[in-house]
Amino acid sequence: MQDKWSLRLIRIAAIFGLIGTVLGSHMAGNGSYAFRPIHAHILLVGWLSMFAWGVFYKIYRVRAKKILTLQGWTGIIGSIGLTTGMWLQFMKPFNINETVALIFYIVGGTVLLISFALFVVVTMMVEKTQANR
Repeated sequence: MQDKWSLRLIRIAAIFGLIGTVLGSHMAGNGSYAFRPIHAHILLVGWLSMFAWGVFYKIYRVRAKKILTLQGWTGIIGSIGLTTGMWLQFMKPFNINETVALIFYIVGGTVLLISFALFVVVTMMVEKTQANR
């Protein structure tokens, strides 16, 4: 199961990386940096964090499989929620109500915060092996 989560997180990271670099390319070509905070968060929480979590889960064995699963899902949901909420809040597409956009942004960020807290817990529950003593 842990190897499945490692690959899943790395694949999601790759998607975020592609979206982030396309967005950066669009901003450079367009000469407008309106997407800058969204671009930065897509690359930081989507690409970098997801990738780091995936590599961690590949290298270390974790005793708490249910917490690992919860951390993975909250990470994915939170990253998508935060970056989508930022886009809705800052860019105001589709004439979406500001309150709805703000709630999406806040809930996504809160779920992501929970994921980071769970990751701290997961790092404390690593199985002891000869390699990591």
